Amino acid sequence: MHTLIVILGPTGVGKTELTICLAQQFQAPIINCDSRQIYREIPIGTAAPTPHQLAAAKHYFVGNLSITDYYSASKYETDVLKLIPTLPQISILSGGSMMYIDAVCNGIDDIPTVQDEIRNQLLTRYQTEGLDHLRQELRLLDPQYYATCDIKNPKRIIHALEICYQTGRTYTSFRTHTPKPRPFNTIKIGLDRPREELYQRINQRVLQMIEHGLENEARKLYQYRHLNPLNTVGYKEFFAYFDGAISHHQAIEKIQNNTRKYARKQLTWFRRDKQIKWFNPNNKHEILQHISSTIPCSL
Repeated sequence: MHTLIVILGPTGVGKTELTICLAQQFQAPIINCDSRQIYREIPIGTAAPTPHQLAAAKHYFVGNLSITDYYSASKYETDVLKLIPTLPQISILSGGSMMYIDAVCNGIDDIPTVQDEIRNQLLTRYQTEGLDHLRQELRLLDPQYYATCDIKNPKRIIHALEICYQTGRTYTSFRTHTPKPRPFNTIKIGLDRPREELYQRINQRVLQMIEHGLENEARKLYQYRHLNPLNTVGYKEFFAYFDGAISHHQAIEKIQNNTRKYARKQLTWFRRDKQIKWFNPNNKHEILQHISSTIPCSL
């Protein structure tokens, strides 16, 4: 049976370096599981693998879509499940997108595909009325989901309303969270560092992104700022700077602060999964030993 090694953890922890090391060790391809690195126009702000890193191991789902393309965790689940049977016996799923990882490992609830007419209608309303109007509507139609979802995320709000409109039922009624069987074994490796060390790495990486041209990348995409892929740390702060709402210095500080917040959110989510074995990414030998004990013939 196929073995899927899952490398997960907060942003900035060091997943890419370890993943490439493991890919070379096991001669395994890498399935990217960062929901923003799949978009080709935003490599700097998403810390996408460099050409050198891409050449070091076979990668999938890096820069394969445009920010104008619609994509979701459900589509990702379908695409990865189609891909895995074509790969060698061991592959590596690596990233920090919580819902995308869950989609592959556990499956997503069977939620109806939204009709284009309904999707376009809600996107138009979002652009003309703003998110707050849609939030209040969701609060009335599905108060249970409203109480638990990220109400600052327009994609979550809009999708829940799409389901409400199309089915006449609450989005909550479709969310059973029942794990689905998978035709592969899963080894989950969680990466973490002492909090202050992680924060220092995040702050430094943001500064490196600035040096590499993040501001210019964001400026080129300003006209597309309403698109969901750009509702992302690094872009929305620079958009606020371009609008004159904050200073350049404040934009950089907010990117660092919001990235640290996102890292905490990721860790809170991942800590719920008792199947994850946690390591400091510097302890490569221990990680290899753990994997070896699970698939001893692979080393």
